[in-house]
Amino acid sequence: MEMPNCIWVGRAVCALALLVRVAHAQQPAEQAQPPASESMAARFQTTYVFQEKQPFSAAYSGPHSLSTDHERSYSFTATAGLGARPWSGGEAYFDPEIAAGLPLSELTGLGGFTNGEIARTSGRDPTLYVARVFLRQTWSLGGGKETLEPGLNRLAGSADRHRVVLTVGKVSVTDIFDDNAYNHDPRMQFLNWSLMTHGAWDFAADSRGYTWGIALEYYRDDWAVRAGRFLMPKESNGLALNPQIFSSFGDQIEVEHAHELGGRPGKLRLLGYRNQADMGGYSDALAQAQGGTPDITTTRRQRVKYGFGVNLEQSLSAAVGVFGRASWNNGEAEEFAFTEIDRSLSGGVQVKGAPWRRSDDSLGIALARNDISGPHRDYLAAGGLGFFLGDGALRYRPEYVFESYYSLNVAKGGFISLDFQRIVQPAYNADRGPVNVLSVRLHYEL
Repeated sequence: MEMPNCIWVGRAVCALALLVRVAHAQQPAEQAQPPASESMAARFQTTYVFQEKQPFSAAYSGPHSLSTDHERSYSFTATAGLGARPWSGGEAYFDPEIAAGLPLSELTGLGGFTNGEIARTSGRDPTLYVARVFLRQTWSLGGGKETLEPGLNRLAGSADRHRVVLTVGKVSVTDIFDDNAYNHDPRMQFLNWSLMTHGAWDFAADSRGYTWGIALEYYRDDWAVRAGRFLMPKESNGLALNPQIFSSFGDQIEVEHAHELGGRPGKLRLLGYRNQADMGGYSDALAQAQGGTPDITTTRRQRVKYGFGVNLEQSLSAAVGVFGRASWNNGEAEEFAFTEIDRSLSGGVQVKGAPWRRSDDSLGIALARNDISGPHRDYLAAGGLGFFLGDGALRYRPEYVFESYYSLNVAKGGFISLDFQRIVQPAYNADRGPVNVLSVRLHYEL
């Protein structure tokens, strides 16, 4: 299906294709020396995102619509990552975090929201909280060694290629599942929710994106299998988590395989998830309304939501990598921990700046198509309100998200990014939009 009103997207893709050809011809970068093993580390990051939404036209607006007016938004996070090895194979981490921000339209009116950092904020006043506190235990099983690069919650060193890893505590589920070298971190890569992870993955989390749980991973050469159970919020997108992990939980399992294509590395990941919680149902709400305005909050009972995702990353050269994701959920129960997307397809490319002698710079361009299930459409068309969506009516079309960014390295650990997003048929409504959002992102890590 051809994307409406997007001739300019085709031009951008053609320009990027030329750049990819130039970058592909470059020689591979010099091999970095393996990092020394760390027994403890203290790291830090801070990210500020400023966004400006341009005015747009709409035939009508509802209680949970994206405002048609000019708007400005910002988010700020600062995180300390403290890690240590208290015993052989063991790692302990503690991440205090400060966040503040102001979302666009009180965080309503989009399936693919424009800032992956905004969920962590809780208002204009800076709030201090514990983002992560967890233990990781690794059991080595041989098979040779591989290097582990340092990160905010990873100590530098090496690990056996055959190993078992247990993680217990407070984390973000995306710390462990759905990794992708070219599109995973909104602090450095794409900002849009439907690009930074699987759009249709209603992963267990509080309203800041964190949860308590346990995950077990098994690595063997080019294969990895991981599974985990995590706490769900007590209410849809609420901050408080339900501690009843045997009656309200989010389960996920992922299989990962590393491969080579044309001599270049890549990875393929298959994800399945199953959530159980007191959720409302779209069909039940419509039946209960008997032709009136449905209210999903009156139908909450224990329900199951399940879904699947496919995640691909592929290096094309030392400077160029591509990615793609496809995800689906059964679309019967309300969204509970992420966003109102029931099907999503996305893909894009990242180009490092080595070809123009800016090796720490990066350029990204991506496109996502988001959809919702039939019952979800009917509920919104009847005037029902979801946690994020509700225009009062709906002339359904898929929501398209185009995003491009350039990240400029201005100092060691310091980056300034310019980002542009164009969202066509926001909230799946052909009577509204398109919407343009411009962003400036400042990021520093130590």
